[in-house]
Amino acid sequence: MFVDTHCHLDHPLLSGRLSEVLASARRAGVEKFVIPGVAPDGWDGIAASAAGEDGVSAAYGLHPLLASRFGDGLLEELSEHARNAVAIGEIGLDYSVAGISREEQLIALRYQARLAVRLGLPVLIHCRKAFQDLLRVVKEERLREVGGIMHAFSGSVETAREFMKEGFLISFGGSVTYSNAVKSPQVAACVPLDRLVLETDAPDMAPEPRRGEVNEPAFLLETARKVAGIKGIALAELAEATTGNVERLLHI
Repeated sequence: MFVDTHCHLDHPLLSGRLSEVLASARRAGVEKFVIPGVAPDGWDGIAASAAGEDGVSAAYGLHPLLASRFGDGLLEELSEHARNAVAIGEIGLDYSVAGISREEQLIALRYQARLAVRLGLPVLIHCRKAFQDLLRVVKEERLREVGGIMHAFSGSVETAREFMKEGFLISFGGSVTYSNAVKSPQVAACVPLDRLVLETDAPDMAPEPRRGEVNEPAFLLETARKVAGIKGIALAELAEATTGNVERLLHI
């Protein structure tokens, strides 16, 4: 059994055919799913999917690219939704897009991180071109107390080691399968099995055989095959390890 630790099943490309998407995933051996929240207007839909479908768990957070929407009211609403969440996320920092305030991102991240620590919930972290600032926040806000997952990790081996020291799991998605991928396979080779998890980031980041298509949880198997090959282990061993890692962290 595999767990898709990051799939946006509330996205319009997937939500309208959710039962079909989940059935296809289960036939491929993917039986548990975590839907991360990115904005408050999507949180109710995520809650409905988690309540209505077996094996689907909810996380709630404000994506860093939407940090301008952060405020006290949002934090109160997030705290309310978090009562039925397995994690706070998708939160983090993204310096790859021009015109998005880094100061606002840092404020939103810190307050959501503090909420996670207060509630004892792990975090799902999005990070692009901001690893040093993120690592500083992780340490200062004591996120090691709750741990989390580095979603679709794009950093170096050295950076992965720094976050693993802080109690984080490293997640790999479809990008590790790309024919031109260099860094991701290197990191996958170095991350110990007890710190590794998998995701699709559906509907984005489809793996190499389906690159350019709408991604869905069933395609996790392609990423799993690639990572198992990199690690030189059987697919069943990877499934057992990654599923155990998720279950221990998120209690699902």
